[in-house]
Amino acid sequence: MSQNGTINELGTERIGKLLTQYAVPAIIAMTASSLYNMVDSIFIGHGVGPLAISGLAVTFPLMNLAAAFGSLVGVGASTLISVKLGQKDYDTAHKILGNVVVLNLLIGIVFTIVTLAFLDPILYFFGASEATLPYARDYMVTILLGNVVTHMYLGLNSVLRSAGHPQKAMLATIFTVVVNTILDPVFIYGFGWGIRGAAIATILAQILSLIWLFKIFCNKNEVLHFHRGIYRLKRVLVENIIGIGLAPFFMNVASCFIVILINKGLKLYDGDLAIGAFGIVNRISFLFVMIVMGLNQGMQPIAGYNFGAKQYHRVNQVMKLTVIAATLITTTGFLVGELMPKLAVSAFTNDETLINISAQGLRIVVMFFPIIGFQMVTSNFFQSIGMARKAIILSLSRQVLILIPCLIILPMFWDAKGVWLSMPISDAAASIIAAIMLYKQFQTFKRHAIEQGLTIDKQ
Repeated sequence: MSQNGTINELGTERIGKLLTQYAVPAIIAMTASSLYNMVDSIFIGHGVGPLAISGLAVTFPLMNLAAAFGSLVGVGASTLISVKLGQKDYDTAHKILGNVVVLNLLIGIVFTIVTLAFLDPILYFFGASEATLPYARDYMVTILLGNVVTHMYLGLNSVLRSAGHPQKAMLATIFTVVVNTILDPVFIYGFGWGIRGAAIATILAQILSLIWLFKIFCNKNEVLHFHRGIYRLKRVLVENIIGIGLAPFFMNVASCFIVILINKGLKLYDGDLAIGAFGIVNRISFLFVMIVMGLNQGMQPIAGYNFGAKQYHRVNQVMKLTVIAATLITTTGFLVGELMPKLAVSAFTNDETLINISAQGLRIVVMFFPIIGFQMVTSNFFQSIGMARKAIILSLSRQVLILIPCLIILPMFWDAKGVWLSMPISDAAASIIAAIMLYKQFQTFKRHAIEQGLTIDKQ
C-alpha cells in the first residue's frame, strides 16, 4: 500500500484497529524509553552508590527543563503535521518538517551554552549538596553536550510517528534503549567512568538512532522527506508549532519547579537520601505514566487527522477507547505500588534506609493512580486536536494551581509526609477539572455529529 493510502486509513479504518496499530508501537517505545531511564538508575544505584542515586535525582528538574524545550517543537510540530495531512496539505507539512530541524538546532545550542555556563549554581538551587553535587555535575555535563542530538532525535521521532510510521518510531526508541543498556555496564563498571559513563551511553545511543532517522527522512519516496526549500523558518509555522507545543512545554517547565520544591522539601526534613527515594519512586511511577503517554501518542495522529477532516464522531470514539485503556494501565501501577512497594524499589538499591523511605513514598504517590490516566489522556486529547488553550489549562491545573500550593502548605503540618501527600491530592483534583472540560467538549462534538447526520458511536 502506498504511503498516501496508509495515511488515508486514519479517516476510514475502524477506530479500535487504528488505535491498536498506532498505540502498541508507541507504548512499546515509551515503555522502552522508561526502562532506559530505569536501567541508568539501577546501574548507578548498584554500581556507584545511594548518594549517586540522589545526585541523579537532583538533575531531574534540569532534564525536565530540557524536555520542555524539546516538546515545544516536537509535540507541536507532530500535532500540526497530523492535521495538515488530514487536510491533504502536503506542502505545508514538508515546511513544518524543515522548521523542526532548524528550531531544534537553534534551541538545543542556546540551551546547552546557557546551562553549562551556570551549571553548579543551578544544581545547588535544584537541591544538590556538597555530597551529591559531584555526581549531578558529572552526569549533566555530558548530557548537556549532547543536548542538540537529544532534541533532534525526539523531535524527528515524533514527526515520523505522525507521518504514518509508528512502527519505525518504535524501533528507533527500542534501538536506543538496547544500545544504552549494553553500554551502561561497559562504561560504568568496565571503564570505571561511574555516573558519567551512564550519560555517555545515553548520548551515543541517541546519536546512532538519529542517524537512522535522518536516513528515513532523506528517502524521497516518503510522503514527508527532506528537500531544498523547507528549512527557512516561516513565522506563521513557528507560531503554530509553538502555540500547540506550549501545553507540554508549560507542563515540563512546571514539572521542573515542582521537582525543585519536592527536592528541597525532602532534603529539609529527611536529608539527601530522601531525594534519592523520590528519584526511585519517580522512575517506578513514571513507567506507568510513560505507557499512558505512548497510548496518547497512538491517539494523537488519529484524533488530529479526523479532527482536520471534520469527522467528529471518530474523534469521540478514539478518545473513549484511549481513556479506558489508560485507566487499566494506571490501575496496574496502583496495585504494584500498594501491594509490593519494597520489592519494586529494591531493584534500584541495596541500602535498607533508602528502600524503606522509597517504599513508603511509593505507596502514597500511587494512592489515586487509577484516575490519573484519564486526566493525562484528556489533556493530550485537547492538544491533539489543536485546542492548545484547553490543554494548557489542564496541564497547569495539576502542576501549578494545585500541586505547588500543596507542596508549600502541607509540609508545614506533616513535614516530609506532606511533600509526598501533595502528589496524589493534586492528581485527584486535576481529574475532576478534566472531567468537567471533557464533558463540555463532548457535547460540542455531539452537536457537530448531529448536524452531519451522524451519531457519536457510529463507526
